[in-house]
Amino acid sequence: MRSFDLLIIGAGSGNSIIGPEHDNWDIAMVESGPFGGTCLNVGCIPSKMFVYTAELADLAGEGERFGIHTRFDGADWPAIRDRVFGRIDPIAQSGGEYRVGMPNVTVYPTIGRFVAPKQLAVGEEVITAERIVVAAGARAVAPPLPGLAESGYHTSDTIMRIERLPERLLVIGAGYIAAELGGVMGSLGSKVTFLLRGDRFLRREDEEISRRFTAAYKRRFEVRTNTLIQEVLREGGEVMVRTLDGDGETVDLVGDELLVATGRKPNSDLLDAGAGGLEVSDRGQVITDPQLRTNVEGVWALGDITNPIQLKHVANHEARVVRHNLTNPDRPITVGHRFIPHAVFSNPQIAGVGLTEQECIRLDLPYKAHVQPYSAAAYGWAMEDEGSAAKVIAHRETRRLLGAHIIGPQASTLIQQLIQGMHFDLTVDQMAQGQYYIHPALPEVVEQALLEL
Repeated sequence: MRSFDLLIIGAGSGNSIIGPEHDNWDIAMVESGPFGGTCLNVGCIPSKMFVYTAELADLAGEGERFGIHTRFDGADWPAIRDRVFGRIDPIAQSGGEYRVGMPNVTVYPTIGRFVAPKQLAVGEEVITAERIVVAAGARAVAPPLPGLAESGYHTSDTIMRIERLPERLLVIGAGYIAAELGGVMGSLGSKVTFLLRGDRFLRREDEEISRRFTAAYKRRFEVRTNTLIQEVLREGGEVMVRTLDGDGETVDLVGDELLVATGRKPNSDLLDAGAGGLEVSDRGQVITDPQLRTNVEGVWALGDITNPIQLKHVANHEARVVRHNLTNPDRPITVGHRFIPHAVFSNPQIAGVGLTEQECIRLDLPYKAHVQPYSAAAYGWAMEDEGSAAKVIAHRETRRLLGAHIIGPQASTLIQQLIQGMHFDLTVDQMAQGQYYIHPALPEVVEQALLEL
């Protein structure tokens, strides 16, 4: 059995662990897919490249209300797709080639499975290592709907590479992936129908934000809420989803393509983590301590396979922690997950950090919340904005920000100043009054919201 100094399972954020300090280590890397993981190949980066294109299409359709004679005349889907993956694919390929070319790294392009603690089967070979990092990520999963597997469907892994833009797209799901990718297709010309099990999108968001978003999408697309899916059928080039609506009526919906965006599952089962002695949660996450050590000595885990908050910036942070701890066992550091921000790159865009108002109520915290519309700021006038807002929530006694939630243009950028204020323990008064806000710029929405607290 070949033994290594370090074995890394997964070439997403796990790939960033290898540095100059490991030049004298014998390293194995196990990766069955393209280098770069979910984010680079089928997730964050390509989807946001599509989102930017969709934003241009949306803006073209809005010109008339500003006195500009523009309109959206359709999209060249193959050109859009090829621009995105013409950039992405060479990066993934070169990343893999670079690792293969390193004299101290052995790349196993296969799925690894634990056969015993610290022993991994890779093809016909079993390897081991003094130190192992499990960074094997997560994958899209679909519910066991009657006829779904037989009818064929897309997930976020495949929808961005389709040959043609569908004239009609059915989307099952109400989370950020459904909102983003369904929104992109709708902006580029597809007739999109969303099928929601509940009454609104993005139910983990602050309820104010979730309801505003749902209202906005109902204005743009067909959104069928409180829908129970009974079966999926395919006839010729069409897919039909038979549903039971909120009134108990059977409704058949027909599309050219079906996108299923109902969740993601950690890949611990594919690794047979139990055979490796790793403790796993009911949801499949490999359990770690704050140093990202598992219950097996010498084995760490990071990213989507261990953290229920499946975000690339979280995985990158965890990779930095593991990288430090591998070479500094006497001076370990821990993860800092106090204020984890997130964004939904839809139209309207959403960003948030900290507690929602509903969480504050459940925790019985003394809080004050304020919702500030973009339209109250001068730049909001310029945008003729309707419906966008920044919501801030502060502790009544400490005056510290408990949470911030934004819906509208540039939300993912506007939230950053609030993340910084929370991280450095500033009061809302210090955030609002201790710095200049450029006038008339969009951050004034945040300033005005803070001043109301």
